[in-house]
Amino acid sequence: MLYRILAIGDVVGQSGVQHLKKHLRAAQRLYDVSFTVVNGENAQMVGLTREDAEAMFASGADVITLGNHTFGRVQIAQYLDDCPYILRPANFGERAPGRGYGVFGCGHIEIGVMNLIGRVDMRGQSDNPFKTADKLLGSADRPRFTLVDFHAEATSEKLAMAHYLDGRVSAVWGTHTHVPTADEEVFPKGTGYISDLGMTGPARGVLGVEARQSVEGFLGGLPGRYRAAEGPCKMQGAIFTLDDATGLCTGVERIDIR
Repeated sequence: MLYRILAIGDVVGQSGVQHLKKHLRAAQRLYDVSFTVVNGENAQMVGLTREDAEAMFASGADVITLGNHTFGRVQIAQYLDDCPYILRPANFGERAPGRGYGVFGCGHIEIGVMNLIGRVDMRGQSDNPFKTADKLLGSADRPRFTLVDFHAEATSEKLAMAHYLDGRVSAVWGTHTHVPTADEEVFPKGTGYISDLGMTGPARGVLGVEARQSVEGFLGGLPGRYRAAEGPCKMQGAIFTLDDATGLCTGVERIDIR
């Protein structure tokens, strides 16, 4: 039996949350989606709140993943401990609130979701994501499918992770850069991959941020707190078709809903 897994790129700002609410259910019906993972770390531009997360779940997200802005709104910390359906990068370390891996029901099968963060050109300290993946895959009861959201800056690090995990997980996708890549493929041993899903939120501006504000920063000014760009929105991501006979991927398709 084939399962279609939808991965949605970083939700940016409240307009991104609203665009997800408006279009996610329809996309799930259109593409016959069985399970949906949404990266939600930019709902408040930097971080998210419990209310944002609950809005995403109500919109159709089964699991929410995060990244370098996980604690951009520190009040989320307790919620990360309380809610098993929201994941922060597993390689943040054991002292960080929340969890980085979970196993979730989907019909008659189970799906594992792993959230990792890269170390190349990323601020802050984290454990080695490759060794963290090994540890989680070695210690966890293996569900039929395993999905990996690798929140990283460098495409080289993302590609290296995909090669490292090829055949060991069902799919690896990148988040963080907010720009969708055109390199979707199924790796030789059966792992689906794309370097970046893109983003969900303002279609204009700079990565969802008001263009004038971003330009001011590059000119050496003081741009201030991030403000979401106005105007139309987009919802970007990818669909991974997985085969429960093998636990691996048979196809990857990008989506862009405006």
